[in-house]
Amino acid sequence: MKKVFLFVALTLFIGTTLLAEKSELRISKQYGLAYLPLIVLEEKGLIAKHAKIVGLGDIKVEWITFGGGATANDALLSGSVDIISGGNAPFVRLWDKTKGKVKALAALDQSPLVLNSANPHVKTLRDLTDKDKIALPAVKVSIQSLVFQIAVAKEFGVENYDKFDHLTVTLKHPDALIALTSGKSEITGHLAPEPFLTIEQQNPNIHQVFNSYDVFGGRHTTNVISTTEEFYNNNPKLSQAIVDALNEADLWIENNKKEAAKLYLQASKLKEPLEIIEAILNKPEISYQTKPLTNITVFSDFLFNTGAIKTKPQSWKELFFDKVY
Repeated sequence: MKKVFLFVALTLFIGTTLLAEKSELRISKQYGLAYLPLIVLEEKGLIAKHAKIVGLGDIKVEWITFGGGATANDALLSGSVDIISGGNAPFVRLWDKTKGKVKALAALDQSPLVLNSANPHVKTLRDLTDKDKIALPAVKVSIQSLVFQIAVAKEFGVENYDKFDHLTVTLKHPDALIALTSGKSEITGHLAPEPFLTIEQQNPNIHQVFNSYDVFGGRHTTNVISTTEEFYNNNPKLSQAIVDALNEADLWIENNKKEAAKLYLQASKLKEPLEIIEAILNKPEISYQTKPLTNITVFSDFLFNTGAIKTKPQSWKELFFDKVY
C-alpha cells in the first residue's frame, strides 16, 4: 500500500512539474510609440499582476530592446527571448519560415508610417534619385521596407516593387531622426513611425512624401507581439495573462493620454515637449488594440505575390493564436 501511495505521489509530482509554467519571462520591445503598451506593461508590472489573477505565482519579467524586427526574429529562434514585438512584415516572414510554428499572440497598434524627406526636390516617389538615401530599421525585411515596396509597386507596377531598394539604409529610428534633421548626413529620407515622424516634421526643412494609410486606402495594423507554438502550448495561463495585461494597458492609454505621454518620455528618455507626445496620442489615426484589423493580410499577400514567402495565409486567423479572438 505504501509503495502504491509513493508511486501515485511521485506521478502527481512529476506531472505537476511537467505542467508548471515559466516563472521567468523574457520579452522584447522596440523604439517608437507603437510600443507604448509594452512600456506600460513594464512600468506598471501588469504581466505579473495578471499572472497572479490567472493563478500563477510570482513572475519575473526581463525586458530587452531591439532596433528592428530581423534582430528580434533571430532572438526568438535562438531561444534568447520568449516573446518578441515588431512590425507585421518580419513577423509574417517568420510565420512562413517556421511553417506556422511562430504566430502572433496579439496586435499592438494601428498607426501610420510616413516617408519624410529633407530633399526639397522629392515631392513624390517619382522624384527619387540615386542621391537619396532612405533610413529604415532593416533593409528589405522591416515593415517600413515592405510599406516602401508596396508604395513603389503602386506607383510603378508590382514588377518594379524593388526599384528603389538600393536607396534604403539600415538605421535605428532614433539615429535616423538625428541623421535626417542634422543636415550633415547622407540620409535624405526616413520611413518613420510616431513619434519620430512628427518630431521630424517640426523641422521646416522636412516634409512628408507619403503616408502608409494613403497607400493602403485606410488604417492597418502595424505591429504585433509573437511567440512560438511551444511557448504558447506550454504556458497557456501566462499567454492569457499577457493578452489580458495588454488589454488593460490599451484601456489605460485611451483614458490617460497625458500620463501615458509622460510615461513614454520617461521610459524612452526623449527630451521632446510633453505636449507633442500627448498631441500624437490624441490623433484619431493612432490606436492600440490586441485584435488586428483583417487587412493585415494585405502585407502577407504582397510578400507571397513577390516570392518573399512560400505560403499565403487565407485569413488573419491563420497568423494569430486564438487567445486574441
